[in-house]
Amino acid sequence: MAGNSQRRGRRLTPKAGAPKGTGGKNKDSLAGRGRTLPADERPWHKAYSGTEKLPQRTAWKQDKERRAAAEEGRAPKIGQPGSKDTTWGKGGGRGIPTAKGRGGGKPAGRSGGPRVSPGRKSNPAKDSPELLVGRNPVLESLRAQVPATALYTAQGIDMDDRVKEIVRTAADRGIAILEVSRAELDRMTGGVLHQGVGLQVPPFAYEPFDDLVTAALEQAAPLLVALDGVTDPRNLGAVIRSAAAFGAQGVFVPERRAAGITATAWRTSAGAAARVPVAQVTNLTRSLKACKEAGFIVVGLDADGQTDLYDLEAAVGPLVVVVGSEGRGLSRLVGETCDLTVSIPMISDVESLNASVAAAVTLAEVARRRAVEG
Repeated sequence: MAGNSQRRGRRLTPKAGAPKGTGGKNKDSLAGRGRTLPADERPWHKAYSGTEKLPQRTAWKQDKERRAAAEEGRAPKIGQPGSKDTTWGKGGGRGIPTAKGRGGGKPAGRSGGPRVSPGRKSNPAKDSPELLVGRNPVLESLRAQVPATALYTAQGIDMDDRVKEIVRTAADRGIAILEVSRAELDRMTGGVLHQGVGLQVPPFAYEPFDDLVTAALEQAAPLLVALDGVTDPRNLGAVIRSAAAFGAQGVFVPERRAAGITATAWRTSAGAAARVPVAQVTNLTRSLKACKEAGFIVVGLDADGQTDLYDLEAAVGPLVVVVGSEGRGLSRLVGETCDLTVSIPMISDVESLNASVAAAVTLAEVARRRAVEG
């Protein structure tokens, strides 16, 4: 008998192999998800303390806890609705909540966007449409005539006054209105708290820098505005609005480490971004030098500038006003490239003005001087 394949008691079934598992795939899928919202920011939790409308089921949970606490003679373990700012597009100019993001990252108020889990945040392509979410931001964008291609609403959304106006305005403008499931809207927004609405905004069409300069020089009083590292799109939008108000022919910004024209910038500009050409440049210093070669005087706003704004005689000629970033002001190379730096005189001990406010004050003074000289 060859071998022992015929022996009594031999195994008739194969040995159990190694236990099958996921190979760590499930574990990897959880990487970077971060923590969920704290209980006082979850609208569905009895500890919710936000300023948004209290869901009916959450109100029922809180009322149930109050009754149970009263029977047991203890304090109810519930939140205090309205005591924690969790709104979007409000806040007396801040426009964003002070609470931390869903993934426990930095406060959303620092970046100007809604709260989002770092593990879920999508990275759309540079030229892809942007989805603006939140009832207040969407409504304000539609009121400001921000270009839009589609409005997404979640099925079963609570039709409050804001949502009704959003749908009515979108329909009046001929914007496609698409009803999708809440799960689909969650997927489209990458985990952002969208409040049941999303507005799709097409990518902004930037003007070529050379065309911007050429068009400005064709005017009787050429005036351009450059932004050096301004990262808040609301500041960018406000500067564009001031540029339109005081006769500037264009604005240009760096491609990297600076805000671009997003839906937030569109909304803040109050539609001025449709009238004032905006260009993106690869190297701001090189672009400023090109402006100088074309005949512009480049002046940078600096709290310690050598020239008082009210003594700026160059304001009547071809001018480029450079606005520094919100924190550090003008970068070293840009400051060295400027023909002169200008300070805004202030009577109080305030250290500096907001970037967009400083730009508005300067452009207003330039317009005043030109009107007097003209």
